[in-house]
Amino acid sequence: MRRLACPDHPLPARRQRPMARSRLSRLAGPLLAAALLGGCSLFHMQETARGNMVDHADLQELIPGISTRADATSLLGTPTAKASFNDNEWIYIGQMTQPRVAQTTAVRKQKVVILTFDDKGVLRGLRELDGKDGQPLSMIAATTPSPGAHSSFLQEILGNIGGFNPFGGMQQNNTGIGPPMP
Repeated sequence: MRRLACPDHPLPARRQRPMARSRLSRLAGPLLAAALLGGCSLFHMQETARGNMVDHADLQELIPGISTRADATSLLGTPTAKASFNDNEWIYIGQMTQPRVAQTTAVRKQKVVILTFDDKGVLRGLRELDGKDGQPLSMIAATTPSPGAHSSFLQEILGNIGGFNPFGGMQQNNTGIGPPMP
């Protein structure tokens, strides 16, 4: 309910706090900046290992001509993949990734180890590849043409002739579904 002012009874004056407002406004800016900048350190994003990051010390224990598949499995674990057309080539793929704010995941470290065995299961070759050995891929913005994908205006109009059933499915044919037509 609102009280109206009367000349005989004036409304009491409101208390102004100019000192409190200026103190608050002086503190608001630095507090807001500290909160925003402090948030960056609170949400530090940890690196994550993906795949099988093979340790260099473990690789030095594998000796070509002496080590076997069983030795490789016990030291390095199961391979990430085997070559498509050669079961004697094992591939270990690993990455260290870190999420970035409002972006995709950043690859910090990448390593690929390829072990080649002979038909008896003895290690014959060992290669280490890292991010520097990779090759950039570019996407091709093209589509594969398919027959019948393009039709003219006239084909669009005439293509629906015969596809309309005025009886709405009341008629059935002799396709084996439902009772035969008389």
